[in-house]
Amino acid sequence: MKILLTGANGYIGKRLLPVLVEQGHEVICSVRDKNRFPNEGIYKNPLISLVEIDFLKKPEAHPLLRDIDVAYYLIHSMSDDTNDFESLEKTSAQNFVELMQHTSARQIIYLGGITNEKMLSRHLASRKMVADILSAGRVQVTALKAGIIVGSGSSSFEIIRDLVEKLPVMISPKWVNTKTQPIAIRNVLEYLTGVLLRPETFGQSYDIGGPDILTYKAMILQFAEVRGLKRYIITVPVMTPKLSSYWLYFVTNTSYKLAANLVNSMKVEVVATQNDLAKVLGIQLLTYKQAVALAFQKIEQNNVISSWKDALISSYADNSLLEHVHVPVDGCFIDTRRKEITGNADQVMDNIWSIGGARGWYYGNTLWQVRGFLDKLCGGVGLRRGRTNGHDIYTGDTLDFWRVLAADKPNRRLLLYAEMKLPGEAWLEFQIITSDNKTYLQQTATFRPIGVLGRLYWYSVLPFHFFVFDGMIRNIVLFEP
Repeated sequence: MKILLTGANGYIGKRLLPVLVEQGHEVICSVRDKNRFPNEGIYKNPLISLVEIDFLKKPEAHPLLRDIDVAYYLIHSMSDDTNDFESLEKTSAQNFVELMQHTSARQIIYLGGITNEKMLSRHLASRKMVADILSAGRVQVTALKAGIIVGSGSSSFEIIRDLVEKLPVMISPKWVNTKTQPIAIRNVLEYLTGVLLRPETFGQSYDIGGPDILTYKAMILQFAEVRGLKRYIITVPVMTPKLSSYWLYFVTNTSYKLAANLVNSMKVEVVATQNDLAKVLGIQLLTYKQAVALAFQKIEQNNVISSWKDALISSYADNSLLEHVHVPVDGCFIDTRRKEITGNADQVMDNIWSIGGARGWYYGNTLWQVRGFLDKLCGGVGLRRGRTNGHDIYTGDTLDFWRVLAADKPNRRLLLYAEMKLPGEAWLEFQIITSDNKTYLQQTATFRPIGVLGRLYWYSVLPFHFFVFDGMIRNIVLFEP
């Protein structure tokens, strides 16, 4: 069948796409920017086509979508804006419904959140609102509502992993006693594909959860058991939502705004109402411990397909990040270094493609960590985001406090844009070039300051740049694993 997959660059979308292709479906991937869509491996499959649609704007009918059978709605606006994500969710859903009016789609499959409590967080209330908007359209909707999704790279998995691996003893707020019903990402994908064009699911809403109903405290302790660690949790009643958000922000790799949204949601019980959908679809539900163990298998095999940290979701009110692909020259401070490659250029390419995360930055890693800590203190993302995969990089990925703007292996070029807190804008570019029959690694750091403060910042860090950038390019060229 012919399927429209929105949110194809998101955490769920990247996991769902290969499953749909393996089942033989023709999939049209909807993204806001084609340049962020990978063009390697499975993404070059002839069953996959691409359309560029920004659902925050009024959509236009697209000829590729006219004869689709099913559409997945996987657009989500939770991450970075605590002020207006509800309006973004509403606009996106309404524009999607309008676009569906001009297609032959018989079913919309929506993945939302469990919303059974009377008092909902803003995030869960917005999820319910989206379900209502989709259901008001012409096309029949099958709504699957999940709580915490457990899988390598998922936000909840990575946050709990940070807590467990960094803190032997945790002083936690009282929301750790809130009940929730986690579900393995594998089971979520089985539900999403299992309801495809099943008429009995049209117009229906199903809560989906795993077999375990756990408190957040129990989830943390069971996660520690899987990792072979002993952890202790002391619950205190005095931590306000704001203090709890700061606690999550400083201990884990989440942003403060996302931490605030998570804390507000964690105060609400997320337990599924019973239904027989798993039995009807023949799904064997995994326990929480099984889901955690499977996630670590993926991590150990360096086979993490997607991460919540990489997603540029619709919290971005425009495509402003994409404007930074063209590195400016005027009004900028530029540090360009070049070193000859006398050895294997392919090894140098591998070194560039492995930068950040566990590999580090090849020189002055302690200074990079200090810079990440200072960024956290200023409300930035810090270094804790790491990277999704140890060796593969795609446009749009995160590398610590950088965002990948261009990962062009054929032209041997990697371009990064700083997402740290700065009085200006910063780019870091690596490119292997040939000149005068010699091969060089060219490394360029560009900083466009904002005002006097930006200029003072550049001159204040200039002495560190001399050592760090010089050591970095030297070690990238010489490093052999």
